[in-house]
Amino acid sequence: METPRYPEHAIADPRARAVLDRLRAADQAQRAAGLPVAQRTRNITAATGRFLYAIARATGARRIFEMGSSNGYSTIWLALAARETGGRVTGSEVLAERATEAARNLAEAGLAQVAEVRVGDAAALATDLSEPLDLVFIDAEKDDYARLFLAVVDHVRSGGLILTDNVVSHDCAAFQALVRSRDDVLTLTVPLERGIEFTVKR
Repeated sequence: METPRYPEHAIADPRARAVLDRLRAADQAQRAAGLPVAQRTRNITAATGRFLYAIARATGARRIFEMGSSNGYSTIWLALAARETGGRVTGSEVLAERATEAARNLAEAGLAQVAEVRVGDAAALATDLSEPLDLVFIDAEKDDYARLFLAVVDHVRSGGLILTDNVVSHDCAAFQALVRSRDDVLTLTVPLERGIEFTVKR
């Protein structure tokens, strides 16, 4: 078997692995070129993707909601797990062109049957979710984290998870203080890559 460009991608089947490799290389090229943040896809790292996959598999998550999907790199990781748990991923993206790109990437990865990315504000889209959520992944503008968390927390089942990226690489102190002030969740910071706030709904 050909060694993937990013070893973490070896978890995926060849079809999805090719898309993950392509998207990861493009994201790194954007960073290396020094493109402004607004012009970059701002994908999670490969190691964080594998972590999301592992958590979703380990918990048997079936109802997964992603707040901030960009071009679908992280969505693919979640969808790989959902395909094995019999679940489904609903992603959200405020930029229509990115959501369209995400749909293409999911289709190319062979995962369009288990995942979709909707266009719109993630907090507003959360109100349309009818069943309790098993897993939520938040990766959006950092100053929006508190609003997104508050919009989704009541939709998460007891024992469900909310994972929030970039809490070490960015100043997310206000968000973390908010989460820690609540008695309906248990939270801790996982110092993996850019930092993940690991929050369990009581």
